[in-house]
Order: sequence, then structure tokens, then C-alpha cells
Amino acid sequence: MQEQVAKKARKEHYPAPYALIDLFEKHGDDWQAMIRGEIDAFVPLMGSDTASNLRRVFFLSEGLKKQGAKGVKFARVHVIGAGVMGGDIAAWCALRGMAVTLQDLDMDRIKPALDRGKKLFRKRLKKKFEVDAAVARLEADPEGKGVSRADVIIEAVVENLEIKRKIFAGLEGKLKRGAILATNTSSIELERIAEGLNDPARLIGLHFFNPVAQLPLVEIIRSSFNSDEEIGKGAAFALAIGKSPVVVKSAPGFLVNRVLMPYMLGAVQRVEAGENKELLDAAAVAFGMPMGPIELMDTVGLDVGVSVATELGHEVPDGSKFAKLVAAKKLGRKSGEGFYKWADGKAQKGPVPDHKNLAELGRELVKPLVDMSEVVVSEGVVANADLADIGVIMGTGFAPFLGGPLQARKDGKA
Repeated sequence: MQEQVAKKARKEHYPAPYALIDLFEKHGDDWQAMIRGEIDAFVPLMGSDTASNLRRVFFLSEGLKKQGAKGVKFARVHVIGAGVMGGDIAAWCALRGMAVTLQDLDMDRIKPALDRGKKLFRKRLKKKFEVDAAVARLEADPEGKGVSRADVIIEAVVENLEIKRKIFAGLEGKLKRGAILATNTSSIELERIAEGLNDPARLIGLHFFNPVAQLPLVEIIRSSFNSDEEIGKGAAFALAIGKSPVVVKSAPGFLVNRVLMPYMLGAVQRVEAGENKELLDAAAVAFGMPMGPIELMDTVGLDVGVSVATELGHEVPDGSKFAKLVAAKKLGRKSGEGFYKWADGKAQKGPVPDHKNLAELGRELVKPLVDMSEVVVSEGVVANADLADIGVIMGTGFAPFLGGPLQARKDGKA
């Protein structure tokens, strides 16, 4: 039992499951003694920092559910771009009961997304008729006929400003009254994308995170043009598909990518300087991150990493290993190789070298993320530190037992 739990949680981070196993080991043959033993075991756990922070995270996440316009209904979604993000957003919306049309240049680009959607439905839904119904709700639409019927239109193409502008210019006259017009941009300010639109106030950001089926956050990006009504509708849609909305100001990188990029690039620079990538990833996990920064960069996609880094003003030198991997189309998990080789969706890692204090090294690696979290709050990208903490937890998996980056720094743990 301890070995199984250790695969999911470290004892120093989450002591409760280990305490339960200890209790079972002592009194598992006497249920009455086990009940009596729970009292002494439970009280110290209830008063622990982990429990306090997890209670805080719970109430912060519940608070997100109170956002969103009331009485707004969503039945049809149109997604433009059938790549990894666009396809997975479309599949998630279909899983959650929406009728979804998925548009790209041709069926060859759309079919892989439909196939991934089927895998998701089979994994998440118990009964064959439920899977079949979800498959029927996800429809290929290379000609974009679903735009005029959709309650929500989400653009999820490559991070290229001109391409995005061209798409939205062609959409504006086709929308039905009251439909949400949204971009899944990960770093470009909405004001720049909305240039040239007759009604720029209509464009909002709905920024999902990869993998879409696992990460609960959707950043609701608010530009200087948007009204409370449009933002409220965006938050309501996120809640309708089972996601947690955090409203952030339109600024380069928004919240999550703004704080992630210094963290990931800092680790990449250390690898460029000769440090062991397996060691760095193991250190971040020992600190409390769900995966290390190098594995995360591979998961996000090295091309996306370069694009966001450039948008945020971070330099990726031409002769660097990072730049060479991108040039060779070794983009990480989606291409089968990046900093790591990938097989069956898993990074193929070598042994981790010995280190005297992995958690302290992890804390050092995470410092740029925590520093930038303070900056985005000071700049008003999010309304307050609580929203920064819950947004970073949900968007990056940052150690929930620490309560978020700013709470961890407040407690002297980051």
C-alpha cells in the first residue's frame, strides 16, 4: 500500500494517506481499535500546514464557481484549428454534452483529432451508447458551416498574429446574435488580435491548458474593449464545460504562461550549461511540482515554448540546443522527441544523479515562477494574490499542499 501511494504522493507533502496505512497496519484486525486510533491520528493531520493549505485551495476553487453570467445557455461550439489544442478542446466540449463542429483546412488535419476524441470518450464514459453519442456530437467541418449556428466560436490555430487576424476578419459577419467569439491564444494581447474588427469588444480570450482533459483552468482574457457582460458569458461557458475560470487582464503571457516561462527557460539554460535534465526534473518533483520543467517544456511543445518566449521578450539563442531541436522538428511529446525521447506518451528518462538535497534544488528552480507571480499581481494582471495562487495551481499543477506560489513564499517555503 505504501509503495502504491508513493507513486502518487510523497509522505512529506501529503502525510494523511501514510497515516491511514499506519493505522491499518496497527489495528486492521480490530475495527473498534481502529476507530479509537483515528482520533489520535486525525487531530495532528487536521492541524498540519498541508491540511490548512488544502482547505484554502478548496475554498478558492469553490469561489471560482460563483463567477459567470446567469441564465446563459450553450448548446453548440465551433472550434477552428484541429491541432493538439484545438482538437482536444473540441473533444472536451463534446464530452461535456455540447454539439461541436471542428474546422481545419481539410479532413487529413481533422481526422487525428476525431480519433483522439474517441479515445477520450472511451476512457471517460462507461457505456457504449454514451461513447457513441459523444462521437456523434463531434463533427468534422472543413468548410466552417457550423459558425453561423454556434453559441461559442473558439479559434485555436498557431500563435501567429496575422493568421489569427485573418480568421476573425472572416468570421465577424457570420456570427449569430449573442454568440461568444473567443481566441485560445496563449500569449498575444487581445487588443492586437482585435485590430480591424468592427466590434473588437466582442472578442474575448478562452485560454485552455494542455492536456485539456486534465488541467481544470481556463483563463478568461479581458481586453480593454470588453464589457462585464462578455467576460461573464465567457466564465459561464467555462463553468458549463466543467472548467474553472480565472479572469485575467490582456497582457503578454497573461497569468500562467507569464509565470511558467521564466521557470522553464531557467531550467533549459541550466541544461544548456551542462546540468543533468533528469536531476532538474526530479528536483522540481521533490519540491512538489507534478512534473519537472524540462519534461513540461516537452509536453507543452518546444515550438510553442519558443513562440511564447519570443512574445514575452525572452531570447532563445540560434546556436542553443533548444533552437536546434526546434529547427530539427524535435518538438517534444507530440513529435516523439524533444529534450527527451517519448514512447507511449511517456518521457524516456535516464538515471537521476545523486544530490544532497533535491527539494532545495527544486525550490531554487521554482523561484523565478514565484517571483513572477508577485509581479503579475502588482501589475494587476489578476485581481489579487488569491486568484494568482489558484490560477497557478490549476494551470501548472503547482504544489497544492503549499497553497500556491504566493502562499508558499508567505510561509517561507518558496
